[in-house]
Amino acid sequence: MGTWDVGPFDNDTAADWCGDLDDASPDTRQGFVRDALARAADTIDYLDARIADEAIAAAALVAAQHPDGEPAHPHYGPDEPVPDLTGLRALALQALDRVMTEPSELLELWDGPDGDPWQTTINRLRGTLTPRPPEEQLHLS
Repeated sequence: MGTWDVGPFDNDTAADWCGDLDDASPDTRQGFVRDALARAADTIDYLDARIADEAIAAAALVAAQHPDGEPAHPHYGPDEPVPDLTGLRALALQALDRVMTEPSELLELWDGPDGDPWQTTINRLRGTLTPRPPEEQLHLS
């Protein structure tokens, strides 16, 4: 596994997936992201690390469009414009939940204390994508 850090785009699979997203025609990019999320969210059996890495990158792109979201990685994220993905928040959360539920190869690979920063990254994405209760939104205004 070509992984160099714990971020959503810090592995070969996610970087390659972003390259494929860049190669997709502009009118198919939203579907490309949706498909990556759905592949992970819909996996009932063992979740392969490659599918999970792609789903995490896709979820990070959805989260990046949230006001509290972090931008995609400047070097390994997509270079081409990303369409409006805000309608995919619930699916992105489902995909991340599946990545963090056994049986999941990435969850196994990041098991133990060395995986704490990776789990923090996933939880931060989940926090960005999770809708806030209406009363909390009023306090932020």
